[in-house]
Amino acid sequence: MTLNALAIDVMLPALPQMAQSLHVVNENDRHWVVLAYALGFGVAQLAFGPLSDRFGRRVPMFAGVAVYAAASLAAILAPTWESLIVLRVVQGIGGAGTRVITMSIVRDRYAGRAMAEVMSLIFMVFLVVPIVAPSIGQLIMFVGPWEMIFAVMGVMAILVIAWGHFRLPETLAKADRRPLTVSATVAAFRIVVTNRMAFMYGLAGMFMFACIMMFIPASQQVYVDIYELGPWFPVAFGGTAALMAVGSFINARVVARFGMRRISHFAILVFTALSAVWLVCAMFGKVPFLVFFPILATCFFMFGWASSNMNALSMEPLGAVAGTASSVFGFIQTVGGVLIGGYLGSLYDGTTLPLAAGFLAVGMATLICVLVAEKGRLFGVGAEYAHAEHHAAH
Repeated sequence: MTLNALAIDVMLPALPQMAQSLHVVNENDRHWVVLAYALGFGVAQLAFGPLSDRFGRRVPMFAGVAVYAAASLAAILAPTWESLIVLRVVQGIGGAGTRVITMSIVRDRYAGRAMAEVMSLIFMVFLVVPIVAPSIGQLIMFVGPWEMIFAVMGVMAILVIAWGHFRLPETLAKADRRPLTVSATVAAFRIVVTNRMAFMYGLAGMFMFACIMMFIPASQQVYVDIYELGPWFPVAFGGTAALMAVGSFINARVVARFGMRRISHFAILVFTALSAVWLVCAMFGKVPFLVFFPILATCFFMFGWASSNMNALSMEPLGAVAGTASSVFGFIQTVGGVLIGGYLGSLYDGTTLPLAAGFLAVGMATLICVLVAEKGRLFGVGAEYAHAEHHAAH
């Protein structure tokens, strides 16, 4: 999970230099360094799920990380902007295995609120990395060219393979592996997409991820061009990422008491309400930084609460096809989030108004998905858990 966060956020301080070095004219085209990775990452997840259900978790994961490492090292020699973007897609394809198989391993070992707790801790790792990744990128830029960033990613991937070889056990028993046939794969996909609750929470995760894909590529322009933070950009960026990580950590501590639904539903409502406040403020001109930053930071804190729980809720009913379920939801959330967030981010016009409108739109879409999943009810505890509580009471 760390490799994925690093691949996205370590790039941000180097975007202007990369664009200048490879003769990019349109500033918004720089966003493709982030979006191309996310697209490859999203599409390839459809393959890693069935592969991990058939061959186990270890081999497909290590193969993916090896592709990630090779693409990272090849990018050092990229002669053109187009070739760099292609290699970023390939790097994302390799990184896809880590996301799918990490979620599958968690589902192999845990269920219910225990799964949500572990998912939150893993998600926290994914969110802690952005705190330091831009600073790592900035430090690398102080001592060398932007190509060194790709060298660092390649070396880290090789270290992950070596570490995982000795430390990562196989969690899918041979008796539980599914055949890799067209009929078996189609049947597994059908199980995933026909489960209303799981599928709608998967779509809700897609809209929440869109807000990340909307803001991250534009963050350097917002913090540096609008608010003139200069070298303090990594600090501001890391501050919002830190709050997402804190949100996930707190969620891991309280989810067993309050439940996945209550926490995620509350978080989505707060996220949407704050986005509306941000939009109203942006309509009247430049939002002061002391107003903008607390709103944005709180939105990302709520993102940390909502996303890990919604991922757990989407996986909860699908333990028998965990790998396929993880790949389907990973594909939907990543590719859909990139397309939606990339489009909304491309509307950036030198103000935060399009971003505020985009945050409000994805917040409302997320809320609609949750209402469909829960048949119009919010803050429930889930039928299975309610039944267990009722049984325990008697």
